[in-house]
Amino acid sequence: MSPDTRDDKSDDDRSPRGPRRGPRLFELDEGEARPGPDSAPPVPDPVAPAPEGRAMQTVATLAARRPSRLARWFWSLLVTLIGVVISVAAWSFVTGLIAQVPLLGLAVAVLFAAFVLVLLAIAVKEIAAFSRLARMDRLHEEAVATLAEADLGRARKLVKQLEGVFGHRPELTLARETLARQGPEQFDAAALLGLTEAQLMAPLDAAARREVEAAARQVATVTALLPLALADVVTALTANLRMIRRIAEIYGGRSGTLGSLRLTRAVMTHLVATGAVAVGDDLIGSVAGGHLLTKLSRRFGEGVVNGALTARVGIAAMEVCRPLPFDRLRKPRVTNVLQRALTGLFDRET
Repeated sequence: MSPDTRDDKSDDDRSPRGPRRGPRLFELDEGEARPGPDSAPPVPDPVAPAPEGRAMQTVATLAARRPSRLARWFWSLLVTLIGVVISVAAWSFVTGLIAQVPLLGLAVAVLFAAFVLVLLAIAVKEIAAFSRLARMDRLHEEAVATLAEADLGRARKLVKQLEGVFGHRPELTLARETLARQGPEQFDAAALLGLTEAQLMAPLDAAARREVEAAARQVATVTALLPLALADVVTALTANLRMIRRIAEIYGGRSGTLGSLRLTRAVMTHLVATGAVAVGDDLIGSVAGGHLLTKLSRRFGEGVVNGALTARVGIAAMEVCRPLPFDRLRKPRVTNVLQRALTGLFDRET
C-alpha cells in the first residue's frame, strides 16, 4: 500500500463523523426522460360523506317514539293531580273572595265559568276532529275491501258516502256532476271506484301535492342557508306538522291539535317501521344531486336530502289521509315532487 493511500485512510479514520462523504456525480443518458411536474400522480379529491338528512331522521324518530307504559301512567297521573290542585285552589279562592267582596267574587266566578266553557268547546272540537279522522280511516278500509271483493253494490254505497263527504266543496262541483252522470253507466266495482278516484281525488291530490312541495322547499332552504344548531330540526318538525295537518284538511279529515299529533305519529311510525325514512331506491336521483352539491357545500347536500325526506313524509300522509287508495291515479314520486319544489325556489316553471 502506498504512503499516500495510508495517510488518506488515517485521516478518514481520525474524523469524528466517520468517513467523509462528498457529492457524487451521475451521468444521465441524453435520451432518458427526466421526471417533471406533469408526470406526478394526481392528488385524490377528499371523499365527502354522503348527506343523510339527519334533521328529518331525528324528527321521524322523535315523532314515532311511543312512551313506555310507566311514562304514560306518570304523565296521566301528574296532569290529573295538577288539575285537581288547580281546581280546588280556584274554588277556594272564588268562595273566599265572594265572602269578602261579593261583587268581585261573582265577577271572578263568571270568568272561571267562561274559561271552563272554552275548555269544553276545545274538547268537543278535538272529539269531532278525531271522529273525522276515524271516518276517513273507515272509508279507506271500505274502499280496499270493496276493490278486493269486486262488490258493485258496496262500491255504489261507498260512492254515495264520498259524495256526502265532499258535497260542500265548491271546487268539486264539476267533478260531482260528471260522477253523477257517468257513475250509473259503470257496472264494475273497480271501474266505478276508478271513475270516482279520477273525478274526486285528482283535484285534491294536486292541492295536497302543492302542500308537500312547499314544505319540502322550506325544509331544504332552511337546512342549506341557516347554519344554526337545531334550527333545521325545529324547521323540519314544524313544517311537517303543518303539512300533515293541511293534507288531512284537504282530504276532508280536518284535525285539531291532538288529532294532528296522532296523525303525525301514525305517519312517522309507518315510515320508521318500513325503513322509508332512510335514503332508498326512490331517492336515487335526489341523493345523487345532494351528493354533487356536497362537493360544494355539505349544507346544500343536507338540504336536498332533508327536502326529499319531507316529500316522502308528505306522500305517506297523502296515502294515510286519502279516502281512496291510489289505483287509477299514480302515486307521486319523491324525485318529481322535489324537482318541482326546488324549481319553484328559483321561480321557474316546470
